[in-house]
Parts: sequence; structure tokens; C-alpha cells
Amino acid sequence: MIYLSNSDIAKLITAQDCIDALDETFHALARGAAVSRPRTDVWVPCGRDDGYYRWGSMEGPIEPWGVFCTRMKSDIITWTPQGTDELHCVEPGTFSGFLMLFSTRNGEPLAMMNDGILHHLRVAAGAALGVRYLAREDASVIGLLGSGGMAHAYLPAFCAVRNIKKVKVYSPTKEHREAFAAAMTRELGIPVEPYDSAEPVVRGSDIVTTCTDSNKLVVTDTGWIEKGMHLANCSSKEFSWDIVKLCDIVIQVGTETFGAKGGMAESERQHGWASWVVGTPEQQARTPKRSVSNLDFVNYPDLCDLLNDPSKRRASREQITFFHNLGLLGFQFAAVAAKAYEKAKEKGVGLKMSTDPFLQDIRD
Repeated sequence: MIYLSNSDIAKLITAQDCIDALDETFHALARGAAVSRPRTDVWVPCGRDDGYYRWGSMEGPIEPWGVFCTRMKSDIITWTPQGTDELHCVEPGTFSGFLMLFSTRNGEPLAMMNDGILHHLRVAAGAALGVRYLAREDASVIGLLGSGGMAHAYLPAFCAVRNIKKVKVYSPTKEHREAFAAAMTRELGIPVEPYDSAEPVVRGSDIVTTCTDSNKLVVTDTGWIEKGMHLANCSSKEFSWDIVKLCDIVIQVGTETFGAKGGMAESERQHGWASWVVGTPEQQARTPKRSVSNLDFVNYPDLCDLLNDPSKRRASREQITFFHNLGLLGFQFAAVAAKAYEKAKEKGVGLKMSTDPFLQDIRD
């Protein structure tokens, strides 16, 4: 058994590795060789009027690879007057999220990993599959709203599947977007230009993607959207429903294993597909309401539908396509964690650990 830190993982795998791993395993999912339990959360009052404690977990196996992965997070989540989510564990600036990878051949614990880098890579790789199968082949200009960690992951992933020549970026803090633009210009070797507002970033772009932590809608004006665009989100709170309805093709990354189709209702507030919330009605009312719900997408086809039926892909240059990049979390973590483990074993990277603390001689 090995332990892999975020710094280990950053040296082991690339955006291209993760895209290829997810592509292969989505094909496995499409033929029934994988499954995913979507994220479920437990919410507990934390003694703050502006926040809650949240435990989240999700799992998924990939049968042909013989692996099973579980991802766990422990957060204090607070909501700012500006409408953003803020997370921490213990103190601001530190976070708790980790993965456990197991063998489905003999049940052995294979690895424990920090989830930070892999979380960004798997979300970006999912969005990149949307670009691969839905964006115009000649798409070369990206309009990006957001300049945080997820934005850093999205751009290299999109560049791996399309010949991107220019990126336009906007985020509310001038210093952040300018620093991001300079860093990504150096990393990607293409111009990444900061803008002072969202509209010119969206207009004239071939691919428009949002990577924000906003609880308020980010793109609401349908007049900004042009023929031939491909749109991708990072959360369900970024594009207005009017914009989604404007699109000719809407694909969700995956239909949850359970949800509305299985008779389980999703809260109007910002909880997971299944949440268990402790607290009085007044305490529970602190959590923000959703702008757009995942349930709004439940009847749209998913990526597996698209892989099984190519007619669901873009059919013309003029079509506007939308990729809803939420769902199937456990399955995606299994794919990227297995790839990181494979690379680590090949290169001898990681801290070796005994399996003894994880095994016992008492049947449970």
C-alpha cells in the first residue's frame, strides 16, 4: 500500500492522462462495466450563524481495472455576503479531502491519496470530454469566467483536445485575473488575456466555460450567446436556465445512480443529491437556495448516451452545445486515482505503508 500526496500526484499524471482514463472508463460505464454512487452529504450546525459542518462521500468501481475508490471530505462551509462558498478544515487555508483505492480482486487497500489535484484533474477531464465530443473541430478561442484552481485545470485539459490559440478570462478581482493570465500564458504558450467584464469574454468565443464558486448566476444574458458556441459549466449555479434552453444540444456528464428518476427529491437548498441535515428549521434556512437545480437536467441525455448514439453529437457548425459537468463523482475519482496509482507503481513514487492498520482478525 502507498500514500500519495498532492505534490506526488502533480508529478505523476497530466491532463491528457486523465482525459484518456475517463474516456476509456466512460466507455466501460456505457457497457455496464462500471457504476457510481453520487455524492451524499451530512450537514451539522457548527456553532456559526454563517455556516455548517459538511461531511461528503462518494464511491465507484471500474470492473475491468479491478479497482474501487471512495472519496471523503470534511468541511466547514460558510457563505459570504458576496454569494460565494468558502470552505476550510481546522482553519482557513487548510482542507481535508482524501481517497482510498481498493482492489476488487481480493479487497486489498492499495493506496491513500490527497484528493486536491485529482479533484481538479477529474472535473477538468470530464469537461474536456464534453469539448472532445461536442465542440466544433476548429474551436480555437476560449472564454473563461473564473481564475481559481478549477480554471487552472480546465485550460490545459481543453488545450489537450482542441488546438486552442487564445483565451479570454474574467474574474471579479483584477489582481487574481491578471496573475492567472500571466501564469497560464507561460504554462500554455498561448495568449491568455484578462478582461474587465464578462460580456466581451463570452462574445466571440468558440468555447465558453465557467469555473466559479458563485452562488449567484454568472451568465444570464442570452444575447451574449452566438451560433456555434460550446458552453460548459463547473456548477449548476453558473448559466441561467434561459441560456440552457437556448442550446440545440444539452448533454450531462452522467445521470446519477439515484435522484429524481429513483423517486428521491433534491432539496431546493444547496445540498447534495441526498443530504441528511441536522438542525432546526431556522438553522437549515441558513443554507443558500439553488439558482438552477441538477434536477433540471435529469431528463437530458448523458455522456454514455452520446457514446452509444453518435447522432446525439454536434451535427452542424451553427449548433449551440451545452455540457453540464456535474455528476458521477465516485466513478471519476476511481478512474483518476487508478491512473495515479499505476504511474506511482511504475516510477516507485509514494510513501510505502503497511496494510496492517487496515486489516483485522474479527469479522465485521
